[in-house]
Amino acid sequence: MSPADHHHHAHGDLPEFPGARRLTLLMLIPAVLITLVGMFLLWPGDTSVAAGGGDGPVQVTGEVVAVQPAPCPQVPEGDQPLENCGTVSVRLTSGAASGTQITTDVPNGPGAPEVAAGDDVELLQLNAEGETTYAISDHQRGAELWALGAAFALAVIAFGRWRGVTALAGLGVTFGILVWFIVPAILDGRSPVLVAVVGAAAIMLIVLYLTHGLSMTTTIAVAGTLASLAITAILAAIATGAVHLTGVADETSNFLTITQGDVNMRGLLLAGIVIGSLGVLDDVTVTQSATVTELATANPAYGFRRLYGAATRIGRAHIASVINTIVLAYAGASLPLMLLFAAGDTPVDELLTTQLIAQELVRSAVGTIGLVAAVPITTALAALLATRRARPVTPPPERVERPVEDPWAAFVDRADQ
Repeated sequence: MSPADHHHHAHGDLPEFPGARRLTLLMLIPAVLITLVGMFLLWPGDTSVAAGGGDGPVQVTGEVVAVQPAPCPQVPEGDQPLENCGTVSVRLTSGAASGTQITTDVPNGPGAPEVAAGDDVELLQLNAEGETTYAISDHQRGAELWALGAAFALAVIAFGRWRGVTALAGLGVTFGILVWFIVPAILDGRSPVLVAVVGAAAIMLIVLYLTHGLSMTTTIAVAGTLASLAITAILAAIATGAVHLTGVADETSNFLTITQGDVNMRGLLLAGIVIGSLGVLDDVTVTQSATVTELATANPAYGFRRLYGAATRIGRAHIASVINTIVLAYAGASLPLMLLFAAGDTPVDELLTTQLIAQELVRSAVGTIGLVAAVPITTALAALLATRRARPVTPPPERVERPVEDPWAAFVDRADQ
């Protein structure tokens, strides 16, 4: 069985109607051309920033040989006492001094890594006044992350099979567009909103068709996602302007304004809302399009109203669970911030109107509205096209004329037997 056949049997598609393939191409080709032109016009002049290029301290790797604890010195009264003092012997495994053994201080301070003999660590190489010193900055965790990634890929492929392979390929496409187009283009001074919309469209067109196949069902999902993304972008622009958000609400955005003054921070906030919404939008639109497909296949007599009503009821249940997922995701990511505000006894009304919290509220509200809009838009498109399919007209069964039986002849036949 070919992958295409497997895809068809696993998910089905809207029954073909006259002009379905032409309609698919009429919707797909302009979207692809507009996206390609947009990427060409917005493509950054220098993509090296995405590869980590730039000036900064030299980083080397090493292996901890031994840790020698020592008593911490006294600190002035009122200051926080030091913990985990001593020295660490490290054998360097990269850099110009690879193979040599150096001694540095035990990492100290909030969030400092705890090291032990045998740990692989990252070190900063500091050159001051002709003397080279080293400071442990973090653990090496590349091998562990690669193992976790391999387990993730195996689980996806084992369960999803060919569909799992295409899903992983789509994930790679998403990562590539983010790293080599969206991030460098924004750093290069392009409009963050335009970059986000064009990048999101490119991700959606490639990933949806790669994962779900070139079909009418996928095309309807693409159309619904594009319409919902446009609504989300417009609402985000209106909401951020009405609430007077600047996009500079935490230390990270503050540092970015200092180091990358050309970046439009409010536009960056809008871009984040658009890109963040895409991940949930395509899930909802694909589900709604596939739901209408299955309903139309199982019940060919359903008209537009019955298809739309049945699929919308499913969409309501889906939206209710997705909204809870969005809120919990934001709450989990903001848990340290919530604890900090709670410890400071900040009144709830003041807490909700601070720029940092208001920014997340706008992000959640706008994303949810775009999500809600995706259900009726996608469902209506799918139901409309499903009811236009060519229904074969089944002729009534032919009436079979039974011969009129002669009672006397039947009696004679039975008598002869």
